[in-house]
Order: sequence, then C-alpha cells, then structure tokens
Amino acid sequence: MGLVVGIDASRNRSGGAKAHLRGILKDCDPLAHGISAVHVWSYRALLDGLPDEPWLIKHNPPELEQSLLRQVWWQFWRLPHEAKKNGCTILLNTDAGSVCRFRPAVTMSRDMLSYEPGEIRRFGVSRARVRLVLLRVIQSQSMRFADGVIFLTEYAAKVIQQTTGRLRRTSVIPHGVGKAFSERNAEAPWPADQEKAIRCVYVSNASMYKHQWVVVKAISNLRTRGHNIELTLAGGGSGQALRKLEQEIARSDAQGFVKCLGFVRHDDLPALLAEANLFVFASSCENMPNTLVEAMAVGLPIACSDRGPMPEVLRDGGVYFDPENATSVAEAIENLIKNSDLRMGKAARAKYLAAQYSWARCAAETWSFLRAVAGHG
Repeated sequence: MGLVVGIDASRNRSGGAKAHLRGILKDCDPLAHGISAVHVWSYRALLDGLPDEPWLIKHNPPELEQSLLRQVWWQFWRLPHEAKKNGCTILLNTDAGSVCRFRPAVTMSRDMLSYEPGEIRRFGVSRARVRLVLLRVIQSQSMRFADGVIFLTEYAAKVIQQTTGRLRRTSVIPHGVGKAFSERNAEAPWPADQEKAIRCVYVSNASMYKHQWVVVKAISNLRTRGHNIELTLAGGGSGQALRKLEQEIARSDAQGFVKCLGFVRHDDLPALLAEANLFVFASSCENMPNTLVEAMAVGLPIACSDRGPMPEVLRDGGVYFDPENATSVAEAIENLIKNSDLRMGKAARAKYLAAQYSWARCAAETWSFLRAVAGHG
C-alpha cells in the first residue's frame, strides 16, 4: 500500500498559502510518487476550490469555521487523532505556527518577518511587535519538533536556522507560478514619446517593510527629472504603513500620478501586470516573493529591492536598489527607462528564470520529500 499523506491547511489564509495547496494538488499526480491517498483538513471555502479526485479526501471540522482560538484547540487536541484514525503515514503542516504534535510530520516555513531583527524594530513598541515575537517562539518550536522542514528559499533556510539552530532535515522547495502568468506576455508597448506616460506597477499590501512611500517619492523625483511616469499601487493595507504612504502621496502627488487600487483579486493580476511597462518591488523582507515571480513570468522589466531572497530569486533578471533610499530606487528605474537594450534584456532574462518556478516541480519535490521523511524514499 502506498503512502497516506495528511495535510493540515487549517491556517491557509494568505493568497500564497492557498495557491500553494491548489498547485501541489492540481499540477502533479501524487499516485505517480507512491502516494495512495491525501487527506486535507481546512475550512469550506478553501476546500471548495480544490480538485475532486478519488485519491483526495477533504475534511471540514466545524471548528475550522469558528474563532482562531477554536481552530488552535482543534489543531492541538483533535487533529492528531483525526490523522491517526484516517491512517495517515505522515502529516504536512502547511504553516509553521502549527501546534499539532502528530509524528512523523513535515512543517513548511512561510514567514520571515519575525526572524529579521531589523524588520521587527520597525514596529516599535506595539501589539504587532509582541505578536511577531510570540510567533517566532511558536514557529521555532514547531520546526524543531518536525521530522522535516520545507523552506521556500535558501535565504530563508539560512536566516531562520540562525534562530532555531540546525534542524534535523530540511529541503528548499520554492513555490510555483500559475500558468495564467507564465502564458501571458507583457502587452503594453513602450511609450514612443513623452506624450504617453510610462506605467509602473507595484503589487503588495502596504506594510512597514514594503516601502511604498519610498517608491512614491522616487517616482516623484523621476518626474522632476522630466520623465513622464505614473505609478499604480495594488494591494491595499492599513495602519502605520498606510498612513506613511498617504502622507507621501499628499506631499509628492500634486499632479495625480499615483493610482491606488486597493486589494486586487489574484485572478485579475495577470491582466494588470501585462498592461504595465515596468514592475517595481521594494520589499525588504520576504520568505519567497510571489508577486515578484509573477511579474518575472509575465516578462516585465523589473527594478527590485536588493534585500532578503530577492537577488536569489531574480538573479541577473533585474536592476537592484536600496528599498529605503528614494534616490537609489529612482536611479534603478531610470536605468531601465533610458537603456532599451538593458530593459528588454532584463525582461527576457526574468521570464526565462521564472520558468523554473512551476507548480509541477514544487509538487513533485514536495511528495518526494514527504516520502523520504516517512522512510519510504
């Protein structure tokens, strides 16, 4: 009999976490990897978006439609019994904050913010900072307990293990990128003259490590230098970061060159990216920058932060900048504007590099790692 895999997806609330679960279940047949059944525990809305396959069994405990406290209670007390009752050989925890103690288990690490001391300090003395410190403790315990840990980038594996210590067994398995992005090409023609604005887009929620206000200032500087360029910000946000963004827009955007779209559905992102001329990514903290990979897959020229795993992912497919320095951001974007050979070369290289981030590859490597940890590899 083949391996029976359990997946705890009870905490998969972010776009990246939901895309990951759909990707590994849709783009690779686990039966080909010696896995006879996959049990998934999650909330109804996520389960409804998963494929219907004879080997896939979906579980929707009532606690997962209730409060966070009830979800954690279920994860700690009920999930180990549920996994055992259903004959699971191994459990995949898709969130490192899991308190489940079923073994053997593989835990995925998705969050970096709580492991970057410089990033935590941006939150000052606040409830958000306390939450990050507590999250680091819980996640570190979960990864130490696990029989295997999946990281999304080499950078994340290195930085996080500086806190957890060397973990017993690890694998770096990046997320994939959907076909809606990889099968799309940048469609917007480069403006032939100054009459038509260059369209620059940044997709990310406003947060203290995303630095949207720095990008707004950089675009303002470029307009002062005579470049007709506009900025679209997609992703919404709240709190201190949104206030900083709004203040910078009030100072710099007298001509209305910034367009804030708020939250954009993931299904609408391919079209948004394809209609842009440039993509900018100014985050200083990521585990794996999904929106960066999506822009790469579309084939956009990219100006990118030089922090975290971004150079590992984008490699030589973009022009880099210091995300906290508006002059540095402006210079990187200006290099792409002024040099058409550089611009087209970087865009083509980024699209080529994005091809390695497939869900089929992610799924195959995930199933293989689970087999190995379970002792079936």
